[in-house]
Amino acid sequence: MTGQDSARQDEDFQSAIDSLEQQLSMLWRRARANSHRVAREVHPDMEPAAYGLLTVLQREKSMRLTDLAASIGVGKPSVSRQVAMLEQLGLVSKETDPSDGRAQSISLTELGLQKLKSAQSARRSAFVSRLEDWSVKDLNSLAGLLDRLNRS
Repeated sequence: MTGQDSARQDEDFQSAIDSLEQQLSMLWRRARANSHRVAREVHPDMEPAAYGLLTVLQREKSMRLTDLAASIGVGKPSVSRQVAMLEQLGLVSKETDPSDGRAQSISLTELGLQKLKSAQSARRSAFVSRLEDWSVKDLNSLAGLLDRLNRS
C-alpha cells in the first residue's frame, strides 16, 4: 500500500466516522424524546430515567436498591430519589428483604406493571409502524450491528 492509498483510507475512515457520529447523534436525540414520551405514558409525572428502573424490576421481579443502582450503572442516591418518586406514584413498593431485615426489596406494583406493559406495547407499535417496510434481513443486520457497537 502506498502512502497515498493509506492517506485515502484514513480520509475514508474519518468521513465514515463523521457520518456515523451525525447519525448516532440524531438517533440519541430522538431516543431521548421518545424516552420522555414513553415515561409520560407510564405516568405524566414520571421522569424518563425512571423508565429503565421499571424495566429492570420487571425483568428481575424484586431487587435491593444497591443492586438496582449497580444494574443500571447509576449512583445509589440517584436511584433512591427515582425509587421514592416511583413509590409516591404507586408504581413500585418497598418491603423488608427476607434475607436481611435491615434492607428493603423494591418491586413493581400491579399498577406499575400494568402501566409499564401498556407503554411497552405502544413503543413496540411505534417501532412496527416506522420499520414495517424494512426486510427481516435489514432489521437483523441493524440489530447485529447495534449489538456489536454496544459491546465495543
